[in-house]
Amino acid sequence: MTTVRLRRAAHGLLTLAPDSAPLIIDESPGLDVLVLEVAGGHLSWSLLADQFLPAAVLDDRESAQDWLWAVYGEPVALAVADNHPQELTAAPARPELATSLRRLAYAHWVTRWWPASILDAVPALDAQLVDHEIAALTEACEMALGDPPASSDSEQQGWPIESGTRQPAARRDGDGRADSGTQDGPGWMRGGAAAKGPASEQRARAEDYALAAGGVEATRGGLVLARGSGGWDWRRCPPGIVDASEQAVSWQVTRAGGVSTVRVSVVAAPDCTRGVPEHLWPHARVTAPRVSDSGGGSECYTAPLQLHGDAWIGTVQIPTASETGCAVTIFVPGVGPESTRGDESPMRARIRAYVRRRLAGNADDPLLIAEASAAGGDQDF
Repeated sequence: MTTVRLRRAAHGLLTLAPDSAPLIIDESPGLDVLVLEVAGGHLSWSLLADQFLPAAVLDDRESAQDWLWAVYGEPVALAVADNHPQELTAAPARPELATSLRRLAYAHWVTRWWPASILDAVPALDAQLVDHEIAALTEACEMALGDPPASSDSEQQGWPIESGTRQPAARRDGDGRADSGTQDGPGWMRGGAAAKGPASEQRARAEDYALAAGGVEATRGGLVLARGSGGWDWRRCPPGIVDASEQAVSWQVTRAGGVSTVRVSVVAAPDCTRGVPEHLWPHARVTAPRVSDSGGGSECYTAPLQLHGDAWIGTVQIPTASETGCAVTIFVPGVGPESTRGDESPMRARIRAYVRRRLAGNADDPLLIAEASAAGGDQDF
């Protein structure tokens, strides 16, 4: 049994949550938050906290009565019906439904946040296996889900409906921020099946990527002025585009013929397909010290990357005398929040560790079919 608190929230909402459980109305939900839309509201869980009983944000108390008793117990359902905020003891009347709901939320979560990486030896999941399990779990949870929303043919194909345009040359706007010209948001993209190939080939590729991430000399010549490598904000790219490693991004600043160029290389996701629509190509934003009489501040320069082999490659020209102190960020225009959320690399590391434990057979609950397939397959990177 778990203690939950029923509270009134803004805009006529009710919240029902164990202590410290994440809610969908939280200002800054973590990368590990599982979310599931149900009849009359939304459920959420913390993946890394091994939270079994969900938190709920309810917008329709009457519709939620169809499942509240099964997930939280009859006393909680009656308190919600009476709209009476209080502390309650929750005990699922149908534990199997509570388990299936969390499993369904997790299956949806892996379609967006599974950290597939060649560099980190985390195999991609087979999207068809995930889809099949989502369909089966959706049927098992039917009493809680209500009527499914209608979806278009374009959405069912996996690629988002929105499209965008691209300007190949980087430019800087009046505020000192460069932009590629694309403004519309693409939504989330599903990756394909897990990367395949002989284990020796996968190991060789991983070694090549590791060398690239470490910053080898530019093959095109010129004086190398600076270099670096690192990760990227998972919120800024759809899945199946960029390798999720903290070493996926490498760059170096060169000067040749009086021109300073930042050459950016980003390892593609192991399930990245060759037909990525142009409006979903990742972009590199280079932040460089501002060159001015007054000094101080920084300028941003942005350019799209193109897929060459197993890496996204691009160049960004920056003014001379601003080569030192550069920083590179990777994003797909329109995806994720524009403002920084602080350093989420510790959370990303925890998610990778969690995934590795599951694939190694140390999960507290049964693996998804796609996870079991990836764990048992020849995925030696």
